[in-house]
Amino acid sequence: MKFYNRESELKLLSAVQKRAEKGGQMTVIVGRRRIGKTLLAVKSVESQIFVYFFVGRKTEQLLCEEFIGEIEMKLGLTVLGEYKRFGQLFEFLMRESESRSFTVIIDEFQEFQRVNPSVFSDMQNIWDRYKRTSKMHLIISGSVFSMMKKIFENSNEPLFGRANERIHLKPFNTDVLKEILTDHSPEWKPSDLLALYTITGGVAKYVEIFADRGCFTLETMLSEIFRENSLLLEDGKNILIEEFGKEYTTYFSILSLIASSKTSRTEIESVLEKDIGGYLEKLEKDYSIISAVKPILSKPGSRSLKYRIDDNFLNFWFRFIYKNRSAVEINNFEYLKGLVNRDFPTYSGRLLEKYFIEKLSLTGKYSNIGTWWEKRNENEIDIVAIDEAHWHLLLGEVKLNENQIDLADLRRKPANLLREFPGYSVESRGFSLKDI
Repeated sequence: MKFYNRESELKLLSAVQKRAEKGGQMTVIVGRRRIGKTLLAVKSVESQIFVYFFVGRKTEQLLCEEFIGEIEMKLGLTVLGEYKRFGQLFEFLMRESESRSFTVIIDEFQEFQRVNPSVFSDMQNIWDRYKRTSKMHLIISGSVFSMMKKIFENSNEPLFGRANERIHLKPFNTDVLKEILTDHSPEWKPSDLLALYTITGGVAKYVEIFADRGCFTLETMLSEIFRENSLLLEDGKNILIEEFGKEYTTYFSILSLIASSKTSRTEIESVLEKDIGGYLEKLEKDYSIISAVKPILSKPGSRSLKYRIDDNFLNFWFRFIYKNRSAVEINNFEYLKGLVNRDFPTYSGRLLEKYFIEKLSLTGKYSNIGTWWEKRNENEIDIVAIDEAHWHLLLGEVKLNENQIDLADLRRKPANLLREFPGYSVESRGFSLKDI
């Protein structure tokens, strides 16, 4: 699959590279695994001089030996002497960058925590000493979100405040998914786009897997997921188990319940029979995996909230794979595909609401977009989009089948909401699969 999107990120990296010619620059790229961080970093410097270091789980000395080989090949020089600590090698590079400009990419940077945690303080000391005379653009990438956040955003950590730029790489948006589908399957149907969005959420690696294998219908996507040795069967676990550590079973149970529509704290606690407030807070603030969704315009202290998993693939994985792991263990793939096909209309219908909220956000017309409901989930409105500049309010109802949209009922619901918007023009609109 060709390189898609990322124009704004590439433009930023190019600008930072130019600034690095007058003084060292550090860019941190974070994002979940499979999102395309490495490809973005390499793409940004493909026509320039750069060295690429992947921090594997090896001894520091072995890593240094690998890195020396990369340095000699890419920078065309001989590294003399013995380097057993990364700090020594990093200082060698900083000195070299005083005489010429190049980029250093360090991938899976958080793994230095396992290799030798003192690397972070060593780098801080060296960076502070040489950055003004250096011409290096240092690109640091990491995929364990909580650890990268701690390394660069915790004021007690050595590298706090050192990054000049930070890129939080997000999935492909709905417009890019449509472009990819059009390039690879020009005769696509709205249901194909919804399936691609619902299952991959725009995560680059998953989209690439389906594109390379020609999987552009729900049936072919499910056949790729539910087969022996499929990458996608274990990926949810592989992505998160390192984040959660020893308590991963509790976190997994909570996420499985949220994916199965147990979206309130009360509902989840009634099943698990334990207080989960601390877990929910960490999932939202430390791991950035869930969001607490409140009715639009609700007060900060409002207890009227629902939890949702932000990552579409993880939501799918917990709903259909983790929840049915016994069937996965015995390779009962036909059974699993049957479950997905049975529940997919209802399941994807909820994701269709998210799709249209993202699509409306891309228009740039609205100052705030969300959903609204009253106590006990009464008078729920799927989409509320506010255009403060033009005193306009859009109310949307989302259904897979356009014939099930009832605009008259939609207009009856928001009496209490409309009191917050005196003088606004109000538009009621239906969104269905055909509008995708």
